[in-house]
Amino acid sequence: MKYLIIFFSAFMLIACKKEKETVSDSTKTDSINIVQDSAKTDVQNADITVDTFDFPKEIKECSCYFAKSKADFVNEKYIYADDAGKTAYMMLDGKRLAMNLISSSDMEVDEELTKEIENDNYKISVKGKKIKHEEALLFEGTLTIEKPDGSKTTMPIYGECGC
Repeated sequence: MKYLIIFFSAFMLIACKKEKETVSDSTKTDSINIVQDSAKTDVQNADITVDTFDFPKEIKECSCYFAKSKADFVNEKYIYADDAGKTAYMMLDGKRLAMNLISSSDMEVDEELTKEIENDNYKISVKGKKIKHEEALLFEGTLTIEKPDGSKTTMPIYGECGC
């Protein structure tokens, strides 16, 4: 009888250990799947269409305007333009938008250009570095567009600011 109790106890101890290991492995797999799913969701929401447009007629004097590349800039395929003070123009998700400039850096002070633009549906950040100083200042940099849901698109820009 004594041997039977020892054998049964050893059997129960081994059976419990195997069950605990199985539970631990399934927990690790579940948390890995959740992380992968949320990463896929962020990538899917990042589709913000940025279209080119003609130079805005509303802009009369000083302005900044940018294209996706130097070639697009030469061909006047602009993706961003502003009147150097109040209003920025873009074509986002098929709609031409006029948005308020929140802030803009003074380009005479340093070699950096920064602009913040925002409306109810988009938050736009322009960052550039001066590459040439003539009558108009040439810049290269990036344009970042964020939606309220957290999706984000960043693209290179090339353009100029001047009067």
